[in-house]
Formats: sequence, structure tokens, C-alpha cells
Amino acid sequence: MKVRTRSDLEKLSAEGRATLYPSRLKISVGMATCGLATGAGAVYNALCDEATARGLDLALVATGCIGYCQQEPLVDVRTPGRGRVLYARVTPDRARDLIAALVEGELPTEGALAAIPEEESLTGSEPAQGFPLLDELPFYTSQHKVILRNSGLIDPVRLEEYVARGGYQGLARALELAPQAVVDEVTCSGLRGRGGGGFPTGRKWQICRDAPGEPKYIICNGDEGDPGAYMDRTVLESDPYSIIEGMVIGGYAVGANEGYIYVRDEYPLAVERVTHAVARAEEAGLLGEDIFGSGFDFAIDVVRGAGAFVCGEETALIASIEGGMGEPRPKPPYPAIHGLWGQPTIINNVKTWASVSAILARGADWYAGIGVEGNTGTVVFSLVGKVANTGLVEVPLGLTLREMIQNIGGGGLDGKAVKAVQTGGPSGGCLPARLFHLPIDYETLTEAGSIMGSGGMVVMDEDTCMVDVARYFLKFTMDESCGKCTPCREGTRYMHSILTRIIEGEGTPDDLADLEQVATWVKGAALCGLGQTAPNPVLSTLRYFRDEYEAHVSERRCPAGVCRALIRLAIQPDLCTGCGICKRECPAGAIRGEKKEPHVIDPDLCTRCRLCHDVCPEGAIEIVR
Repeated sequence: MKVRTRSDLEKLSAEGRATLYPSRLKISVGMATCGLATGAGAVYNALCDEATARGLDLALVATGCIGYCQQEPLVDVRTPGRGRVLYARVTPDRARDLIAALVEGELPTEGALAAIPEEESLTGSEPAQGFPLLDELPFYTSQHKVILRNSGLIDPVRLEEYVARGGYQGLARALELAPQAVVDEVTCSGLRGRGGGGFPTGRKWQICRDAPGEPKYIICNGDEGDPGAYMDRTVLESDPYSIIEGMVIGGYAVGANEGYIYVRDEYPLAVERVTHAVARAEEAGLLGEDIFGSGFDFAIDVVRGAGAFVCGEETALIASIEGGMGEPRPKPPYPAIHGLWGQPTIINNVKTWASVSAILARGADWYAGIGVEGNTGTVVFSLVGKVANTGLVEVPLGLTLREMIQNIGGGGLDGKAVKAVQTGGPSGGCLPARLFHLPIDYETLTEAGSIMGSGGMVVMDEDTCMVDVARYFLKFTMDESCGKCTPCREGTRYMHSILTRIIEGEGTPDDLADLEQVATWVKGAALCGLGQTAPNPVLSTLRYFRDEYEAHVSERRCPAGVCRALIRLAIQPDLCTGCGICKRECPAGAIRGEKKEPHVIDPDLCTRCRLCHDVCPEGAIEIVR
């Protein structure tokens, strides 16, 4: 069926509602990468096999990620007339038990996480009774889903279900407006680029629209390479049509007829689902020629990135698409004026394009009403590290770091005190707990010495050494530097060598002065955003955790007990039961002792790997700082 009119769109929506809200039992399994990594494929197969064996009539569907990745595999059970219940950490055995209970007409409480409310106007169904509501869980209470509005709720390969959730209403509305009016709508919404820079999206579009030169191009930057970040991957896997719709709207607004979705090759599922979505949208007439009968043409190609972190920088990404080395070039000129093949080009992040489709569907005023002045809308973070609740979190801009980490994240892991948080990926700064009152917005984080970045948020607790953290992230940016400019190529290497000396107990007070001087130089002189932000972990930890650096240098001591050269391990004889676990696990054979007698560690053989400390059931092994 080709969609030519709003009436055709409504017919497609009706098909989607039939599969989203069927009149029979429906079970959905989260099958994004996070779910598959925890065994969702085996759970899906167990559900299918057990249902077949018991003759249970049901619709079994693979969906995307609902955000609570820590609770995967997640299984969503929808019973007509009884609502939806979400089950967490499901195993194949529990999946079979679930089918057995459903055959008997029961909704088991064991393993149930929450009831998922549905639109009563569409389903006439109230939430399942006897279960907490999903949006009442602390992890979800402060969240506001715009970018992730469909993730985990729809089958990502079914265009009909995307349309049933309001998809393509934004494009239909955009094509009824003049292109300049679409640019004005995005400008009035206050949307800023969600790739990290935070440049006003409408202003970028206006520059490109006004720039001379044809053809013009649209690019979706899906080259997400930050350690611990997976926001873009999840949207690509869970709701690819929202990105495609946003890109078509952008193409119409600036006068472009061709677009590219640039996805990391390490994201095979994302590549697969986006490629399928592009083909399906073309089949439905929502991509290609004469979209919606408007006379507007737009085509999209999917490009698989080779994996270089620097290709997340827009000019390096353009060079990669053109077939060249993924290296940045000086700016200006900016891509909006001189981009792909030397033509005016709009590059926006995955999350930006997903926001565009929602803005055009619901209006600029609606979007501008979310967040705070100058920082409107929502932002998605991958909340990871030493925090109780991990996963994807979408919140209005302006929420404080404390609300994010303590309320949504549940505070430190295993009850330990949270010490710091790094925002913005490996190039972000580390902010101490005393600054958790700060709101999450572009300007505030930058002033504090960090960045918004594309949405990585790593929480660190009291057992984290901030000097070691700075070296870890600097090692990443050093390895990923393209080497084109001297400040980044040589400066990151020099800073890393200083940090290594400090961690190995060979640092001097002069090293701290040199480290700060070189970091400041690299920040001001590097060619691209990767180099300019690479020193952030160093500068922010020097600013907020200088006492730890001084302890390493002046006292030859690691306060967190992490740096091997600055600690030793000792067994407390009054606590040791002689169980032998540490002796068995020690890779260096440094532990001696008879069974049921206190053991001892040979300091000459000990590598200070801390494995014995981690496995001791009695807590008898002490880290001597």
C-alpha cells in the first residue's frame, strides 16, 4: 500500500493498532542488543516452544529496549481486558513457567516489575491490577519520553505500528507547510543538537537553506563510540522510523533530496533494522519519489562506518562517506555551507532527528514547554558505572545531577557513597558529589568543566581513584586520535605519560604543573572537538580532586587503594578462617597457609591485583594504602 494521503496514513495506522493491541494474548520480548546480550534470544525461543507445546494461541513479538537495561531480559505480557505486565530478568525456565501460568488464566506476581499503562482511548483497557505502575517506579518517575517514546513498545520492523503511535503525522504536517515555515517551527521549539555541541538546530537549518549550491544533503550521525554509551544504538534498533521521518522533514525544510544514515559497523543489529526500515518506507511511498503526493523526493542510503571514534566529528564523518580518511578539517567553513562533496549539508545526531519528527507532529510550543529556557526538550543519558539502577534515562533538560543519580539511579552500588560523575563520554569532565545540585544543561556543565556530550554518564563511588580515571579516559582519546594535528597527537601522549608516572609512584610536584599546562594548551590548540575536549578529564580532576594527585605525588599513596604501585595487601589473621579461596584464586601464587589456619601474602610475589581482596568471603584482606 502506497501512502498518498492522510486517509491512507490512517489505514496504515489501523493495521498497526491491530498488531499493537490485538484481541488475543500478546507477549513482547525486548530484543535490542542489551536484551540479546543477557539471553533474550533463548527466552524468546522458550516462550515460542512452550506455547506451541501447550497449544496456547498468542502473538509473540520482538521489540526494542524500554530503557531499564539492568532488568533485561524483559518480557511484556498483554492480556486483553486485563492490561499489560512487565516481567524482569526472565530466564528460559521462568519463561516456560510463565506460559504454564497463562494457560491456566493466571498472571503470576513472581518476577513482575510493573504494569504498563496503555492509552484507554485506543484499547479501552485499564492497567493490570495488583502491580505498581511502570511510571511510578523510581527509575521512571522523573523521566519524560520523547526520543524514546516508542522504544520497547513497538515492533521496530513494523512501519504500521510506528504509524499507529503517531508516526508520520509530523511529515504529513510539514509537507502542508512552506519549507521556511518548517525551519521556523524547529527554531521556535528551541531544539539544540543532541550530538554534544548543542548548536541550535533551527539556526543550522537556516544557514544551510540560505547557502548557495545544489544539491544539498542530510546526514544522520549514528557513529556513537563513547565507552558505556549506547543511546543512539538503542534508538536505531528500537525506533528507526522516527529517524527516517525526521530526516525527510529536514530534507524538505532545507531543500535536500538525498540523505545518509552513518552507523558504526560494530552495531550490526542497528544496521540491519535501519536498512529494513529504509526499504519498508520506500515500499510505502514514505521515501523516494513524490512523497505523500507532494512532489517532494527524498532518498536515504545507509553507510557503515569503519569504527574510528574521530568519525563522530562531523567533518571526519563527511570525509569517511566520501571514501577518504576519517580525518577532521579546519572550520570554518562549516558543513552547513561546505559539507559533503563541497555542498551545503545538515548533520544532526540520531536523537536530534528523532526529536524533529515529534516536534512537527505536536508543535514547537509543546516541545518548548519541556525543559528550561535556553535548554528545551529532553536529553537521553546512558546511566552506567557504580550506580544502583543502570540503563537509558530520558529526562527534561534542567533536572539536577542529584535527581538523576540519587532518585533515578538509586544512589551508589551496594550502598557505597557516590564520589563523582563524568558526563559527556571520554572527553567529558568529572564532577564531584558536592556539585550534584547543578542542573543538567549545556552551559552549566561546560562552566563546571564538563560537557553534555552525546549522553554518556558514568557514576563513580568512593573506591574510584580519580587519577586512574583521568588516565583511563585519556588513554582512550589518545588511541582514537587520528594524528592529524600535533596538539592532539603529541599532547595526549605526553599527558598520558605523566599520569602513568604519577600512578606508578614516580610523579613529582613539577609533573602536576606540566600536566595542567599541557592540558590547557591542547584544549586551546587542537584542530577538532575530539582534541579540544580530550583534556577535560585531566583538567576537571585536577580542579576538583587535586588532593588525590598530591597524595600520589607527595605521599606515594593512592587514597582509593586502586593504583598497584602505591598499595600493598595484607591478611588480617584474626579474621582469616583459612578457607583457601584466596590461595586458590591468586594468579601469582603469592598466598601461603594451611587449611583452617590464617594465611599470609608474600609481598615479593604479590602483583597487587586485588583479586584475593575481591573473593575473600570474610573481608579479611586489607588494602594498605
